[in-house]
Amino acid sequence: MKKLIITLVTAFILTPTLAMANSGAHLEHADNDLTDKASLQRGFKGFIDNCLGCHELKYQRYNRTFKDLEISNDDGLANWMYTGEKVGDHITNTMPKKQAAKWFGTAPPDLTLEARLRSPDWIYTYLRSFYVDSERPFGVNNKVFKDVGMPHVLQNLQGIRTIDEHGNLGSATGGSMTEEEYDSFVRDLTNFLEYTAEPSKLERESMGYWVLGYLFILFIFSYFLKKEFWKDVH
Repeated sequence: MKKLIITLVTAFILTPTLAMANSGAHLEHADNDLTDKASLQRGFKGFIDNCLGCHELKYQRYNRTFKDLEISNDDGLANWMYTGEKVGDHITNTMPKKQAAKWFGTAPPDLTLEARLRSPDWIYTYLRSFYVDSERPFGVNNKVFKDVGMPHVLQNLQGIRTIDEHGNLGSATGGSMTEEEYDSFVRDLTNFLEYTAEPSKLERESMGYWVLGYLFILFIFSYFLKKEFWKDVH
């Protein structure tokens, strides 16, 4: 619980700084829809298949995710959990942190709150902005996050891109997906990460409308009550 509080406070403090620290790159709009359960399910599947080996969601539980994404626990156990966890467990992996730090220069970060730390638009643009750079350890760089230590783990899907002397990215070649298919895949993944950053966001927004409605009605009653009291004064 203490770690969660520290992380939330850090996210609140660092969000403005990190939002400005994207190398000045133009961020594409992710156009997420948290009400699209099919998109969230595809994004969850994409995370499990491509990201969970290195990145954890240590503040998000499987059963909460199944409930919110309308996946039954039986289906979740059979098709969404690969390493023998229980449905009440957090979404973690078994990568040793010290070894990961040696392999990548730093341990891969937990992504539960990444959409709040960076923004969904940042994630969406970042995952589409890798390009070939022979001088980097993994042979790639990123236009949004210069000299990133992460390999392009989705390269088999997107293919490879080059960048010209003006900083313009070329079209991807050699991937198993078309450009439109890959963009859709990344949008679903971004949508899921926005959900994990605040699973109750839709509930909070819905409750906000009810609170505003209540306050408006209370204001009307208070106004007429005030008029009734002041009528005797005058």
